[in-house]
Amino acid sequence: MNATPSLPGLVEGEELIFSPPRSLTPVPTHYCPGCHHGVAHRLVAELLDEMGLQEKTALISSIGCSVFSYNYFEVDALEAPHGRAPAVATGLKRARPDCFVFTYQGDGDLASIGLAEIMHAANRGDKISIVFVNNTVYGMTGGQMAPTTLLGQKTTTTPMGRISEDCGYPMRMAEIISGLDGTVYSARGALNDAKNIRQAKKMIRRAFEAQSTNSGLGFVELLAGCPTNWHMDALSSNKRIGTELIPVFPLGVFKDNGFAESGKGGGK
Repeated sequence: MNATPSLPGLVEGEELIFSPPRSLTPVPTHYCPGCHHGVAHRLVAELLDEMGLQEKTALISSIGCSVFSYNYFEVDALEAPHGRAPAVATGLKRARPDCFVFTYQGDGDLASIGLAEIMHAANRGDKISIVFVNNTVYGMTGGQMAPTTLLGQKTTTTPMGRISEDCGYPMRMAEIISGLDGTVYSARGALNDAKNIRQAKKMIRRAFEAQSTNSGLGFVELLAGCPTNWHMDALSSNKRIGTELIPVFPLGVFKDNGFAESGKGGGK
């Protein structure tokens, strides 16, 4: 598009080649430096724009580091009790089937206190979309062990490292959700480099299409870094996703029922 003097930071004759998505609120975030929630937010917002979903979208926000996600998306939003976002999303979708409803949840919220809610929503085939950010730790409350914490990973509640005999094994949620009949799409991506981010966006689009085509529940897991609670800088955090997380949580599509693409306009 051609720039105009009214656009901030541009002068007459300059060309605007890049701009933030309309569905993303232009405000500073509360996330720690190097956190990948901002990357996930942008991918979601871009897809809401590209698929024409913004005006009819309702976000169900979780408890955790993403608790204020409703401040960052220019869509209607509801705050759910800890772990209950899929249940709230189910109620809203059944009351307003014309709405596009998605939850945005972390691993402590979805895979621990909210495990029953996501399992039953997927088993029912509720026509909602789930964006699940997995950084293997409770981020907001001080870095405790999460259901996805790796074996040997040190946290504030496993100072010697997670031991399977005491704490079990990391839960692979994308695989678990894919085994339920009501799920029509389940995949896992990562946010640690440009290639994986591009692939993650395709996965989120497909999860959104599951709802937009009225096909069933779409689930996408995103491996993300937590430099603060991993006690790493951002670059080391990105590297760790590739060397430690992906071998335990392999990337890929675990279920795709072959529903038709919704097209740019989204659909109901």
